[in-house]
Amino acid sequence: MRYRTIAHTTVSAIGLGAMPLSIEHRPDETRAIATIHAALEAGVTLIDTADSYHWHAGEAGHNELLIARALALYGGDVSGVLVATKGGRGRPGDGGWTVTATPEHLEHAAEASAERLAVGAIGLYQLHKPDPAVPWAESVGALRDLLDAGTIRAAGISNVTTAQIHEAHAILGDGLASVQNRYSPALRDSEAQLRLSTRLGLAFLPWSPLGGISRSSLDGPSGPTSAGTAFHRIADDHGVSPQQVALAWLLARSPAVIPVPGASRPASVVDSARAADLELSPQELTRLDSWAAPTDCDA
Repeated sequence: MRYRTIAHTTVSAIGLGAMPLSIEHRPDETRAIATIHAALEAGVTLIDTADSYHWHAGEAGHNELLIARALALYGGDVSGVLVATKGGRGRPGDGGWTVTATPEHLEHAAEASAERLAVGAIGLYQLHKPDPAVPWAESVGALRDLLDAGTIRAAGISNVTTAQIHEAHAILGDGLASVQNRYSPALRDSEAQLRLSTRLGLAFLPWSPLGGISRSSLDGPSGPTSAGTAFHRIADDHGVSPQQVALAWLLARSPAVIPVPGASRPASVVDSARAADLELSPQELTRLDSWAAPTDCDA
């Protein structure tokens, strides 16, 4: 496993996106915990979650509680594991998502997340999505207050524009550690945000990083994928999965990139972790850079 940095914390170059373990079509708890343990055994030290990663109404924090149980049950050392969580979104139980990023909500949400994760301070707390009903500076200011209070050690923002990154950086300074936007082989519309994050020294955590190669967990079992792409052909050449090639390509985009692919089975997370050691040639990277997805396959 190779490693990268979020703020002053060293983490595995490939993380685990834990959302599929708690939303629709989730596995039973035994398999979910086995998946987290398999990630740890594979050298993964970054786990991405959110208080809104759940299925039914009244389950807020399901994924956070699951991760806390899995870490408590793991027989090895977990002191180097960074659990990054998010606040500002909700799930009413009808399959939809809501956005609430008032300072009051974020304060209470962060405190509740810290309690569920059984930590004194959250290692990385990310504002899940800008709230159109709340001035951006107020939502980001709440992250500043959480940093000052010691509730969180580092702050991140997600689903943002370059202008919002600039404004958040001006407010948070060194307290801003990461940006988490959608970015994948199929959907590269956050290229400008990736470049800006790299320039500012921020970690860039692409969500749904396998778009176009694998279904997003939000697509359900019938979601679309591509086949026969340059990613698949290069995977055949290396004798690995196209998912590994996609993740290795993402790592090569910038030293700021730390993909957090989702997984609901131990075998999936182990395969993803192996991408950290896959070296692609400059010629292969050029082929992958020029590939364009025929449709938007991400979620």
